[in-house]
Amino acid sequence: MDNNNQPKGMRAVFGIFMILVYVGVGILFLCNVFDIINYGVSIAIGVLLCLYGIFRGYRLYKGQTY
Repeated sequence: MDNNNQPKGMRAVFGIFMILVYVGVGILFLCNVFDIINYGVSIAIGVLLCLYGIFRGYRLYKGQTY
C-alpha cells in the first residue's frame, strides 16, 4: 500500500510523535517504572526502544520513509 498521498507535514508530525513515544517508553523501562521482576530485561528493552527511537529520528531527518 502506497502512503505517498498523505501530506508530508502530517507524516513528519506523526514521525516526531512516534520518536517521542519510543524514547519516552524506553526511558520509563530504564527507570524500571513498569516494575519488571528481572531488572536486566527492563534495561535491555529500554536500551532497544531508545536506540530504535534514535534510528527513526535519523530516518526522519534524512527523509527515508521505509
